[in-house]
Amino acid sequence: MSHIVLTGATGQVASLMVRHLPAHSRVTLTSRTSSPEVVRSGVRHVTCDYGVRESLVAAFREADVLFVVTNDPMRPEHDRNVVEAAVEAGVGHIVKLSAAAVLDNAAHDLVTEWQRKNEERIRASGIPWTMVRPRSFMSHALGWAPDMRSHDSTHALYPHSRNACIAPEDIAEVSARLLGDVRHHFQSYQLTGPQALSAHEQSAILAEVLGRPLVCRELSPEEAHRRYLRRHPAPMADALLVSAERQLAGAKSHTTDTVERIIGRPATTFAQWALDHRDRFE
Repeated sequence: MSHIVLTGATGQVASLMVRHLPAHSRVTLTSRTSSPEVVRSGVRHVTCDYGVRESLVAAFREADVLFVVTNDPMRPEHDRNVVEAAVEAGVGHIVKLSAAAVLDNAAHDLVTEWQRKNEERIRASGIPWTMVRPRSFMSHALGWAPDMRSHDSTHALYPHSRNACIAPEDIAEVSARLLGDVRHHFQSYQLTGPQALSAHEQSAILAEVLGRPLVCRELSPEEAHRRYLRRHPAPMADALLVSAERQLAGAKSHTTDTVERIIGRPATTFAQWALDHRDRFE
């Protein structure tokens, strides 16, 4: 029986992955906060202090494979502790959820450089690794839901710039296929959706799904930065602004067929994803 450890258990991808894991596997979900909903038997949750390496070593002990998700560039020591704990615990394979931007030589913002350093640390660990590099999540559109309900509108900085966004469900299914498979050791996979879409085009699709008109309002850089600051510290807000400028320059419009090559079906379209999650926008 293989032992699979998923970090970031309260996040989208790790929680979605559980349904794709072999029924006979032993699964440990780790997170910094309270236990996520357990969706099948044979799954346990461990609350870890990512700032204390020993806490992680105990959770990772005897893991055949570790799926790594970290989401706080302001706490790089957490990423260092995860890798050091994996080495000490004898983890057999690390699959790292990274970002497509690491491939962009023009990307030097805080978040991208943080992900590059995380990848470098894992490659230097001596543990077989696989990098998963998705483009933006389709689920970011859920941030529009309050304005859609109250004002029949969406909003975006550079609303006609395109991003080959991907469904989190596809990332989860691909990642689950990679776990512990020696054929994917020392490989990196860029994941995208089937087409690059702008916020304006996504809004039109959502309007069709919901059966009512929506207006996509363009934010100025100043407005967008203020919105970012509501959810993130200033360095992160600055990085998001720079990232949007790269999208405007076309850096995020490239698509790949990686999803279909790995799981045998085409990547989910934004229209399909929106229809599946229609109730969350109503």
